[in-house]
Amino acid sequence: MFNIDHGRIAVRAARANIERKLGLEQIKIPSFPKEFKEDSGVFVTLNTYPDKELRGCIGYPEPVMPLSDAILDTSISAAIRDPRFPKVTLEEMDRIIIDVTLLTPPVDIEYSSPADLISKIVIGRDGLIARRSFHSGLLLPQVPVEWRWDVEEFLSHTCMKAGLPSDQWRKGDVQFQKFSGTVFGEKEPRGEIAEIELS
Repeated sequence: MFNIDHGRIAVRAARANIERKLGLEQIKIPSFPKEFKEDSGVFVTLNTYPDKELRGCIGYPEPVMPLSDAILDTSISAAIRDPRFPKVTLEEMDRIIIDVTLLTPPVDIEYSSPADLISKIVIGRDGLIARRSFHSGLLLPQVPVEWRWDVEEFLSHTCMKAGLPSDQWRKGDVQFQKFSGTVFGEKEPRGEIAEIELS
């Protein structure tokens, strides 16, 4: 699993990459250790500081490319390609903190009933992906912790993220996958980086 040294590199690389893209070409991106050459899923999240309102979040739930490449790609996407928000400006980066969530590969949840599904999900450990037909939606492990949801609320909101009715998970026709993530983030812009506890 990833440790705080990996987390510091991931977060610093994400910030440096964004600020280079926005015009600070003299900033250097940290060198990545060998562990970052392995394919891995990752999400980069930008929040305002100190209000901690979401400003952008993009990622890859599946390990489709080397982690180093995924961090560089998703950091830019979170800053300027998230369709929910206008592009981040260089001036804003003084008031933005960055989180990087390093993910394990998603695994299918096999379940026989709503109660069985509930029993296989742990708040603070699991992120969820819901899929049905052409619909899909993902919520990171930290989301239900931040909103203080129980498992049923987590399932409902994941369905809604997929564009499905909130109670669709009770009908047994939604495919769910779960994954875990280690979250590293800045305590203040360009400040100390720490692992963020989810429980």
